[in-house]
Amino acid sequence: MTCPVTVDTVIEARWIIPIEPEKTVLIDHAIVIDGGIIKAIVPSLQARLQFSPLRHITLNHHAIIPGLINLHTHAAMTLMRGLADDLPLMEWLKHHIWPAEARFVDANFVLDGVMLACAEMLQGGITCFNDMYLFPEVTAKTTIEVGMRAAIGLIAIDFPSYYASDVDDYLAKGLALRDQYPQHPLLSFCFAPHAPHTVSDKALVNIITYADQLDLPVHIHLHETYDEIKSSITTCGLRPLARLHQLGLLGPKLIAVHMVHLIKEEINLLKRHNCNIAHCPSSNLKLASGLAPVTDLLAQGINIGIGTDGAASNNRLDMFQEMRLTALLAKVNSNNAEAIPAHQALRMATLNGAIALGLDKITGSLSIGKAADITAIDFSGLALTPCFDPVSHLVYVAGREHVSHVWVNGKLLLDEGELVTLNKVELIVRATQWQKRLNS
Repeated sequence: MTCPVTVDTVIEARWIIPIEPEKTVLIDHAIVIDGGIIKAIVPSLQARLQFSPLRHITLNHHAIIPGLINLHTHAAMTLMRGLADDLPLMEWLKHHIWPAEARFVDANFVLDGVMLACAEMLQGGITCFNDMYLFPEVTAKTTIEVGMRAAIGLIAIDFPSYYASDVDDYLAKGLALRDQYPQHPLLSFCFAPHAPHTVSDKALVNIITYADQLDLPVHIHLHETYDEIKSSITTCGLRPLARLHQLGLLGPKLIAVHMVHLIKEEINLLKRHNCNIAHCPSSNLKLASGLAPVTDLLAQGINIGIGTDGAASNNRLDMFQEMRLTALLAKVNSNNAEAIPAHQALRMATLNGAIALGLDKITGSLSIGKAADITAIDFSGLALTPCFDPVSHLVYVAGREHVSHVWVNGKLLLDEGELVTLNKVELIVRATQWQKRLNS
């Protein structure tokens, strides 16, 4: 008789939803983890016979999914949650956010804001986030300490800040940061020019050159509002997407954020160049930016992931909320109840985000050989009873409050709803101190 193989962890669950193969739901199965990697997904009885885990976790009333991937956020801006609400985008930015950033945003602000954001995201089942903000070196270091996975945006913007004096300085500092972590298991990098209206042609051309040389994605706000498009036509004679196309930015490494206002020719252009989109429904609604033509984009086979945007414009880092809105808005916008079924919304919040970031060989689905980035959702509560379809429940019923456990790279970071690597009380104290300063 063969002796059981010693492994780090075995997690048994009522349902495992691996995302790949598509529409698969495994009942009474176990995930076997060793060295941070998924080694096997087998029936629970088989796992008990084949493996001897150092830690054995039984989740009889839970669904196990890949960790959620937040494809667009500004983590440190969590400290600005609710600072200036119910305003249109440019008024919100010019008269409230940018002045506050000029006064207060430094390395300490980013440190405390990122820790707060990581705590909120972990409690909501998010294991990986794609960030765009100042002092990315602080975000990188903090994320490593917390144990999360992150794509660190190498920010570029025409405005000077405490972080950098001009676009060349932003890029130099970003490239130096990337060189510090050439192969870190939790970090990847992307260029993050803020938006076409805040970054010059010269800077964008430099970014394209660097991105091609280093094989990094480019993460940019694009076609978010009508005003953005009108301004681009006035100043450049081109809509923003056409301008980026002329500069050579369109391609499979582009992550275009928002993409609310698009004409048919632009959708075809995105398809032709295999671009990716980060859909942020709550932010688009709250800032009255509009409804992105998600079903038209999906019909063309364009890869769309889901993001929360920053907590200053959402005001939650809640991917369950974003999944549900993605599905519901698509139905009403297309007058089709079958648009974006639950399994597709869940894929958009997991594997599609990983594909956009170039991380799909590492994360985004529960597959043998991938990192053990895992979220468990407790279905035992009254509000989730009865359950006819766990995937439907994840999108239309469950909320982040039902997340019980989170693993990143095989490390348990949320245990029965409690943060393992962060101190909740300390985070609240720090956030309250920043609130007083921002109100001064």
